[in-house]
Amino acid sequence: MYILDTCICVDLMRGKLPGTLKVMESCNPKQFAIPAVAVAELEFGIQKSARPQETRRATERFLAPFAIAPFDERCARAYGAIRNQLRLDGTPIGPNDMMIAATALALQATLVTRNVREFKRVKGLTIEDWEEVDFRSRR
Repeated sequence: MYILDTCICVDLMRGKLPGTLKVMESCNPKQFAIPAVAVAELEFGIQKSARPQETRRATERFLAPFAIAPFDERCARAYGAIRNQLRLDGTPIGPNDMMIAATALALQATLVTRNVREFKRVKGLTIEDWEEVDFRSRR
């Protein structure tokens, strides 16, 4: 299973990330989920948009084919472990990113993101950036 980070969702909605789109088209759509936290971030984008109705329609069209991964008890426990690990390491990341990472860990999923630098601090998290030339050549 693949979890899509918020930055991937936003850039795909903007028509960017051709490498990511190519990989996604080669996969079964049921292999993808979007964390509820990313949906919350997308909702914030709608709320602050100069054209909220248009942005909402585009967001809803984008989200329609994907499962939404809830932030449940497993995610909450993974979040606590991640937050403590990052505290001990002295390498914090943002709370929403910790929740997205926790969702991926709880589901034993791979996180697809462009924000590798931040997420690589989370031990045990599998991360892929499908825009990286090295990654695309392996596909």
